[in-house]
Amino acid sequence: MRCFAVLGPSQTGKSTLVERLGALEGAPRKSVSPYALNVVEFEFGKETWCALDTPGANESVAYAHDALLASDACILCVSPAPEEAVLAAPYLRAIEASGTPCILFVNRMDEPRGRLRDVIAALQDYSNHPLVLRQVPIREGEEVVGSCDLISERAWRYREGQTSALIEIPESVLEREHEARTELLEHLSEFDDWLLEELIEDREPASDAIYSISSRLLKENKIIPVLVGSASHNNGIMRLMKALRHEAPPVASLKKRLADQGEVGEDKLAAVCFHGYHRQNVGKVVLLRALADGLKQGASLGSASLGPVQLPGNGKTISGNAVGAGDVFAAVKSDHLSVPSLLTVDSAAPAPAWTEPPTPMMIRVVVPESDRDETKLSGTLARLAETDRGLVVMQEEGTGAQLVCVQGPLHLREVCKTLSDMFHVTVADKPPSPVYRETASKPSNVHYRHRKQTGGAGQFADVKLSIHPNPRGDGFSFAETVKGGAVPRNYIPAVEAGAREAMEKGPFGFPVIDVGVVLNDGQFHAVDSSEYAFRTAARMGVREALSQASAVLMRPIFRVEIHIPSVYSGGLVPIVSSLKGQVLGFDREESAKGWDIFRALIPGSALDDLARSLRSATQGIGYYSRTFDHFEELYGKEADAVINTHGSGATG
Repeated sequence: MRCFAVLGPSQTGKSTLVERLGALEGAPRKSVSPYALNVVEFEFGKETWCALDTPGANESVAYAHDALLASDACILCVSPAPEEAVLAAPYLRAIEASGTPCILFVNRMDEPRGRLRDVIAALQDYSNHPLVLRQVPIREGEEVVGSCDLISERAWRYREGQTSALIEIPESVLEREHEARTELLEHLSEFDDWLLEELIEDREPASDAIYSISSRLLKENKIIPVLVGSASHNNGIMRLMKALRHEAPPVASLKKRLADQGEVGEDKLAAVCFHGYHRQNVGKVVLLRALADGLKQGASLGSASLGPVQLPGNGKTISGNAVGAGDVFAAVKSDHLSVPSLLTVDSAAPAPAWTEPPTPMMIRVVVPESDRDETKLSGTLARLAETDRGLVVMQEEGTGAQLVCVQGPLHLREVCKTLSDMFHVTVADKPPSPVYRETASKPSNVHYRHRKQTGGAGQFADVKLSIHPNPRGDGFSFAETVKGGAVPRNYIPAVEAGAREAMEKGPFGFPVIDVGVVLNDGQFHAVDSSEYAFRTAARMGVREALSQASAVLMRPIFRVEIHIPSVYSGGLVPIVSSLKGQVLGFDREESAKGWDIFRALIPGSALDDLARSLRSATQGIGYYSRTFDHFEELYGKEADAVINTHGSGATG
């Protein structure tokens, strides 16, 4: 089986393209995957093919990474509008990082949206590989009626519902065809000495030789050839499929590529696990591509035996013969297989680093509508995260509520829908509790005596304490200067424990940071004193001292790295300023052509707004990663509003 991925932005006609490719020589068999990545099997040229149809939403780019992990080659489907080229930037970035040979298909050429050369020039801004035009459109007025192949120098006229008709190259196209063919040969000659010599000697190279060079360069991932057409009208589809058949590399090239990128030797690599989902009444289903012969139910794969294997196109069990190298198949009852991973017969290794999805930018608390699902939710979310690497699950600090970190609103809806449809857990979502702290702004002293008599042994502890602000980031500290045994040594740890407990909630109702406590003196009673009494005295005494130390509200500041196409960098400065952030600067992103890394300090309360503004300003392409940097003071009406809403001033 030969396998390729089809990826690209939304509304570029990917699914229609896959459908038309699959129907060239029969009826395609579509996967039973309920969402995300669709698998389509079909026959062409006496070979079995598998197309991995990826979703186009920017929040689903992780599925494109998964598909590339199992693909011999890929088709990048793009719009014919030059101004929309930037939408393909995340996919060109993923393709280049993965090393997957790629054919770029400019779809929907029946729609007059701009000049093809402008589309290629705009896309080239995001590709280190040269985009090599292999066809030029034939136009009558604004309408594209056919195409001319630049290698064979033959022209075809499109016919609705029929195969294209071979025609003479129209006079109106000859000049453009000659110009584009010259550019094509120059691009190819950069990678082939024989062709370079032919061009220098002004000899016309044979078409068969040019096809051979172009095929070799695609297999070696040196160029990205560009074809044109319209999937909805079946224009250019046969030429695209023939290019895949004759020029895409075999599965052995994928195996070598993964071995070079990962931690598994080529001779041991048996399969790649690239996608997973949950099916009702079945459980976890994983999709794999065999990279060696002999895999079947019960065979050793990863750290355990492989469960029942199925055809991905219809879910039917594969019985009898084992799957062969290159075959794509589904496995059930194989929960030991993680997605994605590289597998040998007895171990599993992580997928290459380029498969890591963008850092989730949206964090929400999910709450089950039914109390009986409270305990079930945690385990269910963990199971979802096993097959969705764009999802991160954690617990909210303080409340212990379930937090989900997702790529965006669409991803959140998908997660909630899967919880409901597959696991029958209906949830609501809400923003997480804001993270604020408080600290003391001046020293304070307190003398606190804890005395309690309830019959029998009483409670007695007397402490003299002082508190002081610590430098930012130093946290809590404790010291003692007690002399003469006023407080016995065995009670001092209890005093420190009580002081730490007092830090859990300050006068404003938030945890206290960067405060030092010193035990200066005290008294004890031979009978009534105890560790409990001294811990209580210290806790109450420190709380009293904090209330006299002019508490200051602290808000978290995060260092963010925003990854965006360079054309959007200038628009980030006013966004950061509007969020009361601080611009730190930006640099070219060395690993991705046409991208910048924009750095800033942003208040934690503004991260949600940053995500929304970033999606709006970059058409959903930009994303950021964040790390906590420090806490800073917050004063005035803004601080009062936080205290009244979330702190000790909150009501309800």
